Amino acid sequence: MPTRSRHRPLFRHLLIAVYVTLLVTGCATMAPVQEMSDARQALRAAEEVGAPVRASETYERSRSLLEQAESSLSAGEFQAARRQAREARALAIEARIRAAE
Repeated sequence: MPTRSRHRPLFRHLLIAVYVTLLVTGCATMAPVQEMSDARQALRAAEEVGAPVRASETYERSRSLLEQAESSLSAGEFQAARRQAREARALAIEARIRAAE
């Protein structure tokens, strides 16, 4: 019996390591649906205050990044798509703020 209880902590650590690995891998391979939606909404909000005219450079960079994110998403490059969508959202928010000033 002593050998059995000695292996229990090792088994528990191994199980935790496998769980964490699956969790991290799963998150990395999930499509960035929310990030893409957030970027699209931010672009629409920027359009509503005239960003395509009043903050055209920032707005266009945002739109271009969203297009790149869509291409990355289609190619299954979820991490790149997630990063590009987040950057597109940030630029769209910046364009909205500039256009509203």
